[in-house]
Amino acid sequence: MAVQPATKSDYGAAPLGLNVTRDLAAFLARFRFEDLPEAAVHEARRGVLDWIGCALAGSRHRTVETLLPVLKMLNAQPQATVFGHKLKLGLTEASLANGQMGHVLDFDDTHMGGVVLHASSPIFAALFALCERGNVDGRALVCAYAAGFEAGVRTGQAAPGHHDGGWHLTGTIGTIAAGAAAGKLLGLDAQQMTHALGIAATQAAGMQQNRGTMCKSFHAGRAASNGLLAALLAQGGFDSSEEIIEGKRGFARIYSTIARPEAVLDQLGTRWEIERNGYKPYACGVVLHPILDAMVALGQQRALKPDGIARIEARVLPLAVRITGLGDPKTGLQSKFSIYHAGAVAYLDRGAGIAQFSDARASAPDVVALRGKIEVTTDESFRKDQAQATLVTVSGERVEARVAHASGTVDNPMSDRAIENKFLANAAPVIGDARARQIAATAWRLDKLGDARELIDLCA
Repeated sequence: MAVQPATKSDYGAAPLGLNVTRDLAAFLARFRFEDLPEAAVHEARRGVLDWIGCALAGSRHRTVETLLPVLKMLNAQPQATVFGHKLKLGLTEASLANGQMGHVLDFDDTHMGGVVLHASSPIFAALFALCERGNVDGRALVCAYAAGFEAGVRTGQAAPGHHDGGWHLTGTIGTIAAGAAAGKLLGLDAQQMTHALGIAATQAAGMQQNRGTMCKSFHAGRAASNGLLAALLAQGGFDSSEEIIEGKRGFARIYSTIARPEAVLDQLGTRWEIERNGYKPYACGVVLHPILDAMVALGQQRALKPDGIARIEARVLPLAVRITGLGDPKTGLQSKFSIYHAGAVAYLDRGAGIAQFSDARASAPDVVALRGKIEVTTDESFRKDQAQATLVTVSGERVEARVAHASGTVDNPMSDRAIENKFLANAAPVIGDARARQIAATAWRLDKLGDARELIDLCA
């Protein structure tokens, strides 16, 4: 066998000199509240209100009831509030719990600008834990929230094959988002922020195989906890690669079959990713939302029982079926990823909120009967927010509903009133209507708060 000379550049950590990670980190460290457009600040107000509602609603889920006893057993110094529980845990444990609560109902916001990322659960769960150490005003919180979007979404855009590899992005790039957000809140300089991104990225994990289980929302909680840890370590002098995104063995190259690290810096500082965030009117996988709009519309046009329906023809983007093709879900968590279940309950109940994805509704006779009559076809020409459905009655009548842009997306956004109504419906059953309305009023003036703990104290 011929002996071949090795070259120094063969090593994965060999410098490429692209400066993507360093330039991103420098930007995250230096931008100020005054650099944010009003639209970005307003999305922060909407985002905090929506996420707190999701976390409070999720605080009573059996997944959280299983998680909390283990976290309490760890006996960390109580420093941060677990929302909805009148309980404090350590910084990393509280962020894990709150991150899981925010995502467990699959009702939290979703960014779809080249990624499918539930950014707020990992970001806010990390930030609120840090806020309880004091001296954090609303403007600093807004900046940190925006920084998390920039880091997480742009890293995802640099790895466009990441989702296709089976990774759950809220666990992977959510960790990077949380690390950047926490680093911004801590006031890290450019070098420390570079290391925070590297420490966060090397902890990135979360597999799509765990959809329909307690682990799916655990990804969001772990992302928050790991991101917070990354920022604290970087603050203390812990280092990492300075090319964690673009390096030869960096995130964009090992987590994706396609690497586009240049996307990270595209329009950085002029295009704010937080402005392109989306919010969920339905408590399930976001790729289902276009067809759910269509099914609700069909139910409003012709309200029939399953025995009056011959079939319902649903046409969606192929991605929707790849993610939510489960035909016979047995639990509420599984039903969130079944286009057949979600379509059936949306038609029968004229909506798809928390109650529609319970264990009881997953096995309800009318739902089971109708989901067996839903026939799904895919159309590669459809956008992520597009769908259509046709109801065929037993007498042969056809009723059609087309959705150009799903509700809650950038092109068909939820109004401020709709965001607040969703929040009140989620929060009031847990903390009461009066306190829920107080939280809403406080969230709408987020950037005016002198101390972020004013908001956190209302969520205990």
